[in-house]
Amino acid sequence: MGRNIRKRRSPLAVKVTAASAALALGGGGLIWANFYASAHESNNDAWGGNRTKAASAQVATISCPDVGQKLTNVPDKARTDVAGELSNLDRQITEAYQRLATTRDAQTRDASFVQNSVLQPLKDRRQNILDRIKLEITRVGGTAPGDLDTLANCTGTPADQTNAGGQQGGGQNNGGQQQGGGQQQGGQQGGGQNNGGQQQGGGQQQGGQNGGQQGGGQQGGNIGGQAGNGPVAADFVDITKAQANVKAKPRKARNASRGTFTTRCGVNTNKNHNTDNVIVAPGVKNGAHHLHDYVGNQKIDAFASNDTFLQGGSSCQNKSDLSSYYWPVVRVQDGSQDFDQNNDGGGKEGNVGKILTPVQAQIKYVGSPTGKVVAMPQFLRIITGDAKTTTNGLANANAHWSCTGFENKVQLTEQYPICPQGSKVVRSFAFQSCWDGQNTDSANHRTHVAFADANGNCQNGFKAIPQLTMRLVYDIKPPTLENGQVKNAYAVDGFPEQLHKPSTDHDDFISITTGGLANKIANCVNRGQNCS
Repeated sequence: MGRNIRKRRSPLAVKVTAASAALALGGGGLIWANFYASAHESNNDAWGGNRTKAASAQVATISCPDVGQKLTNVPDKARTDVAGELSNLDRQITEAYQRLATTRDAQTRDASFVQNSVLQPLKDRRQNILDRIKLEITRVGGTAPGDLDTLANCTGTPADQTNAGGQQGGGQNNGGQQQGGGQQQGGQQGGGQNNGGQQQGGGQQQGGQNGGQQGGGQQGGNIGGQAGNGPVAADFVDITKAQANVKAKPRKARNASRGTFTTRCGVNTNKNHNTDNVIVAPGVKNGAHHLHDYVGNQKIDAFASNDTFLQGGSSCQNKSDLSSYYWPVVRVQDGSQDFDQNNDGGGKEGNVGKILTPVQAQIKYVGSPTGKVVAMPQFLRIITGDAKTTTNGLANANAHWSCTGFENKVQLTEQYPICPQGSKVVRSFAFQSCWDGQNTDSANHRTHVAFADANGNCQNGFKAIPQLTMRLVYDIKPPTLENGQVKNAYAVDGFPEQLHKPSTDHDDFISITTGGLANKIANCVNRGQNCS
């Protein structure tokens, strides 16, 4: 999503030698920057308190609260305007990032520069947007959250005190919750917890790479990666050394819907890409700040609407399937560039390297283990996972990374797998399978759908719908880890402040069908057939 929404081991040093920063989505995010100071230089402003800084550069995070997550009850009449204002918040943080990246000398000379020239102006601009959001909500009879004003301030934090995305700072790793078997086994209900096996195979580094990450031709050693905003060595693990963590699926009841429906829509060989997100930021160009692959409906962009969806045509073999299936692209960071190296959402925002096309994209609808399903409503929108886990934590994370031959043993959320020879990288998604029975979307794009609980039951009066599952397979030359650095890294596109972390992987879907296809899918699944 844009903006949405979604584990720890040995600490690594966090010394870097060039200024770096990152943007946010949904009005919230982390801006990463390096601050330089002489030994014993007192800094009262940038950190919010007295602190003696070491002579080496220190990575700082600037954390901006995610406004979008707080807006769970926006009236329908105000949603378009509010989405536009959230995009304005994103643009402000983008501008702050650019200022950080172009004022390195000033930062070395003035310890209060970031506070006075970046943080305070950013707060003032954010407050103006928050005031407009409140006005737009109340103008149509709604009630804005009472604590909205508290979301204006973005704070700076020393690298050794960061806790981004639920991680302990200084590059530490934690075990975290892991989904099993490519399926969501847990009771995550619109932002609940993910229940699955514990991931033990290595950890996630938040604090940067000692000496700077040089993998894939990185420029200047910032926070890893070819563009200086990740990934880093700790984001990868040899899957043969990762602990098995896939749990058994829920037992099927006697009246379970055991069928499957497979739709074949290709792998986007026609290069249908854009950096919009019509679900989260309708009418906003580059609303996602990263590039998507699109299969299914061929006319999805920021300006598409329900009226135009039906005219979009489809890459699917079943031409009644006009649904839109889209996901962030994966790139290999081997020093190469692609068509968008100078574009918004691409190289301008830290998404660099050669775009990889999947060698296989399996899209399949499956049933409920506890009963029958109802058909998906027309124009139902679902986002699974969280594109901003580095900011929001892992509550909505739903990333699954594995390798062919290992999918039934290991599913990773916080690391990319290094696959053995002859094995391919697999990223998979299992979407929310419970629907509130009324709404095709919600203000935060989450509360109208939910995951089933650990036993496969829908809660709170929600109805079971066919569960959309996706499996994307990539032929990727395995990265190598040498001296704490990664070479020829690969990573999913994301918002720059998210540092290309594996946990930020996410997927988007809009159900659009003709000729009664939605009912055909539900009937096939309920009858226990395998259809396509």
